Amino acid sequence: MDYPKLIKKLREKLVVSQTELAEIFGCAFASVNRWENGIHEPTFKMKRKILSLCKKHGIVVEESK
Repeated sequence: MDYPKLIKKLREKLVVSQTELAEIFGCAFASVNRWENGIHEPTFKMKRKILSLCKKHGIVVEESK
């Protein structure tokens, strides 16, 4: 799964900044920034939150092959 692209797509759909998305997830801005820039990968718990929010807002999640 391409989390950097997915997170950016989610932010664009919700029309929120990285700071605002961090508040939604209950994490630091730096975490969202690092995920979106591909520096770090979200934890399993955060991946579940990301996927849940995508599903809630109709964002199609493509599995890696």
